[in-house]
Amino acid sequence: MRTFLLASTILMAAAAMPALAQNAPVVAAAPASNILTVERVFANPSLAGPVARGVSLSPDGELLAFLRSREDDVDVLDLWAAPVAGGEPFKLVDARALVPDAGELSEAEKARRERMRISQRGVVEYSWDEQGRYILAPLEGDIFLANRADGSVRRLTETAADEIDAKVSPKGQFVSFVRDQNLYVVNLETGAEQAITAEGKDLITWATAEFIAQEELDRDTGYWWSPTERHIALQRTDESTVDIIPRLDISGGGASVVEQRYPRAGRPNAVVELFIHDVTTGNRVQVDLGQDKDIYLGRVNWATDGSVAYVQRLSRDQKTLDLLSVNPATGASRVIASQTSDAWVELTHDFKALKDGTFIWSSEETGWNHLYLYSKDGRRIRAITRGDYPVKSLDGVNQETGEVFFTASMRDGKELPIEQQLFKASLKRTVTPTEITPRGGWWSASVNGTGTAYVGNYSDLNTPSQSALYSIDGTRVRWIEENRLEPGHPFWPFAERQQKPTFGTLESDGHTLVWQMTTPPDFDPSRKYPVVMQVYGGPSGGGVKRSWQPATTQLLTEAGYIVFRLDNRGEGDRSAAFKQALYLKMGQPEIEDQVIGANYLRSLPYVDSDRIAMMGWSYGGFMSLMALTEPKMGLAAALAGAPPTEWSLYDTGYTERYMSTPQANVEGYAASDVNNRLDNLTGRLLLMHGMADDNVIFENTTRVLNALQEKSIPFETMLYPGQRHGIRGNDRQLHQWRTYLDFLDRTIGTRAVN
Repeated sequence: MRTFLLASTILMAAAAMPALAQNAPVVAAAPASNILTVERVFANPSLAGPVARGVSLSPDGELLAFLRSREDDVDVLDLWAAPVAGGEPFKLVDARALVPDAGELSEAEKARRERMRISQRGVVEYSWDEQGRYILAPLEGDIFLANRADGSVRRLTETAADEIDAKVSPKGQFVSFVRDQNLYVVNLETGAEQAITAEGKDLITWATAEFIAQEELDRDTGYWWSPTERHIALQRTDESTVDIIPRLDISGGGASVVEQRYPRAGRPNAVVELFIHDVTTGNRVQVDLGQDKDIYLGRVNWATDGSVAYVQRLSRDQKTLDLLSVNPATGASRVIASQTSDAWVELTHDFKALKDGTFIWSSEETGWNHLYLYSKDGRRIRAITRGDYPVKSLDGVNQETGEVFFTASMRDGKELPIEQQLFKASLKRTVTPTEITPRGGWWSASVNGTGTAYVGNYSDLNTPSQSALYSIDGTRVRWIEENRLEPGHPFWPFAERQQKPTFGTLESDGHTLVWQMTTPPDFDPSRKYPVVMQVYGGPSGGGVKRSWQPATTQLLTEAGYIVFRLDNRGEGDRSAAFKQALYLKMGQPEIEDQVIGANYLRSLPYVDSDRIAMMGWSYGGFMSLMALTEPKMGLAAALAGAPPTEWSLYDTGYTERYMSTPQANVEGYAASDVNNRLDNLTGRLLLMHGMADDNVIFENTTRVLNALQEKSIPFETMLYPGQRHGIRGNDRQLHQWRTYLDFLDRTIGTRAVN
């Protein structure tokens, strides 16, 4: 369950460069007040302004590539480029020009994009070859190759089937992709296409990540080139063991039954095997993943010389993560390092093989996620980072200087959850990390392969998403999208009435919870206001951030609501103890913390204690239902979207990580079943769901509808034909937010009272 915050309607810009830190002018007051409307939020152009997505630097460091929404349609992306040395960005691939009439995507590609949370069309992903000669751009099911030298765009495929997960091989000799459940490669010099596998059909799929890997393990690919192009590691998936869950896919034009292979908690998973194909000889060997077949294939990485494949094998109960060293010629493997936990081991992308044969790998064994250096045989050499904060991600290494770059929410060696920065440490010794980016907001960064530059993305409460290229010392080389908030920016007319949140903390069971609160314009503390508590609540990156706020928050404050958000235990990239507080009892410590938040709100003289509502989507929908059925919360209303209402209906990878199996944790599953709590409803309910949801199956909502009707309890429902786990497109999101605001107006009211 990758995070959804209030469906897909949170319009938070991707983080960017701080104006004050880079001597940008202070924004003056807007020339005239203008009230933000729901109609403007869900219209073109986007209020977020020109935001660059997926920015990457060419291997030679001369060109930047990025994705940008079209001004005439925010849901269609084009591929752009900008010279590092200066000059205006230019459009490299025009999606509409190449494919004017985008057809229907295959069911497999729809599902893959849903897992990746890709809602746009056009160029939604791309990749460089390692020499920087080409940019590969899959577009509407076919593959295009942009030649950097002359700007030409070559179409590599034009078939009825979708080509998915396309890659340029490391040395740029081949392009690979999956078509009809098999792996293919195209020789770019000769144009010859070769099928690497031919056995994929029906329930057998090659080179594609299975449902659980895509949805719950943050792995979107099923094959990996070796650096030398000699070998390809690829997975084979057999879904014959997985239960068929008939899913009614209801659209505006009718309904169909999808026989979905969906591995529910406690039930069999797909059988995943790993093979290594020798591109030169055509031979294929199977990797020894051990005698236990009921495991997860977590990650696959290669040594820099291609001599070893490193495979992360996660046990079914997710309490043991083994690192295997694999001989690509024979498939023989041995465990060289392991991590264990009494709850679960966190699977990350923090693995990097280095040129000297050593590698970096992260672990939470101290209670915080930190980076460690290992020898080739798996012996730990030293800690790279340490302290009372978690490393969020390993972002890059300069192997010449021994510098290691990582992202963390930390200040002076202690966690600071509401901010995020890029830091520098050392391979050679354990040192106090050095800040590279300024304090005060939310940074993300993509460091180039040599560790000499990075693409930095930043936002803060006054700065919408900006992105720029920096040298590794933090000096800005050039803007990619400055996105300055000034006259002409789409949000400028509404900036004067934007209210900035305040932040604070509360204590729960020895843990510090962070919160943020945004008050309406012209807030008068002598009056009493209704409150909307926004929530996700489940395992995620957390939502309380000192960053640019979503436009939908302003919709709520303009309607007269105080907007409050609290990151409860279990939520956020924090300590292992903070995250694992919900182990075996999802919906219990999270609600205890939200009760603390509600009690805090009621202690404030300007909060109307009888007019508090909660809203959330996905896990946030589950939380909203659990809160509405908790008397201590005392909610007047809840807006619950796409909620998992009974965890045995959800998938193995996510549910068993936090709850074990239904057979082993009967009490925990019963306590988190929303239907067992409906007699305790404290207020009015609005329940929403997409009628083609293949993630949180629609049955999660229909069982609640049925139970409420059997109990003759009034409630409201809004269903979205054809929509999956998120509500997509401006028109439907406009309807969704009109429905939200109407429901809130009728249940907790929009005006403050004396």
